[in-house]
This record gives sequence, C-alpha cells and structure tokens, in this order.
Amino acid sequence: IQGWTPNFIPKVCEDGLKLNLKDEVLLVDGKDAMDMAIKLAQREGIFCGVSGGATVWTAIEVCKKAPKGSNVLAMVPDTAERYLSTPLFESIEAEMNAEERMMFESTPLGVP
Repeated sequence: IQGWTPNFIPKVCEDGLKLNLKDEVLLVDGKDAMDMAIKLAQREGIFCGVSGGATVWTAIEVCKKAPKGSNVLAMVPDTAERYLSTPLFESIEAEMNAEERMMFESTPLGVP
C-alpha cells in the first residue's frame, strides 16, 4: 500500500496476529484496492486512499462468505486528498464529463 514501508505491519495488527485473534488474513492486490477507492468516491461519495479501498474490498470478500444476517464493519479512517496527484486518481479528469455535468445540473447547486 502506497506510503507504507514494504512488509510493514502496524503494531496493533502485529499484536493481534501474535494473539491469534484473527479468523483469516486476506491479501489485497494493489489494483483491487485502488479500483475500490475510485468506486467508493464515484458511487458512494467516500473519498479515501488506497488503504481504505483495500479495507472495503476485504470487507466485501468477507461478506461473500459470511453467514446470512452477519454484521461486517469496515472502518475507513483515511481521506484521499493527499493522493490527488498520485496514480490513484490519474484516471479522473479535472473537468466534468457530460454524465457528471448532467448529474450536477440536477442538484440545487447546479440549477442556474
């Protein structure tokens, strides 16, 4: 994950692993994490970084296997503003496209 030292494990995670508090460890491909971060911004208005995308991607994978009626929590404590000039947002144009313009114009702010 961008910004982290390779093979870095936060202390809280390391302690949890040592205590065997996990059910399983899921590895997330960087592309999947970035794609999910973009989807969260576009579809849900959640502006997060790559680690937030990885967290939600993992939660969705857990939901696929969880028993019906389970509750799954995914915390996304990051914001994406420091990633605007990174590969995470290279596919986002500075100006609105036609679809985005139409959506904007359907809001009170977009009404002339």
